[in-house]
Amino acid sequence: MATGWAGDGAVQDQIDATVQDAVARARRQLRQGPGLTHCEACDAPIPEARREAVPGVRLCVHCQSGLDRGERAAGLYNRRGSKDSQLR
Repeated sequence: MATGWAGDGAVQDQIDATVQDAVARARRQLRQGPGLTHCEACDAPIPEARREAVPGVRLCVHCQSGLDRGERAAGLYNRRGSKDSQLR
């Protein structure tokens, strides 16, 4: 039965769902296997230390940081539509 009020723990459920979404998105972005020797975006050489530190690396640091900035901007929207978070 709908009462119009959020149930106990509804805020924590929303927080948990947001964290789970972020973890799932991060896991999908993880690469496996050997990395590339040159960036697939700009063809700059990828240092050996980066290839050892990041399995399956495909982008140089410069291109990866540009991609990360774009994804961060897209993550600022509340997709769940909570009224109180839209008022902030």
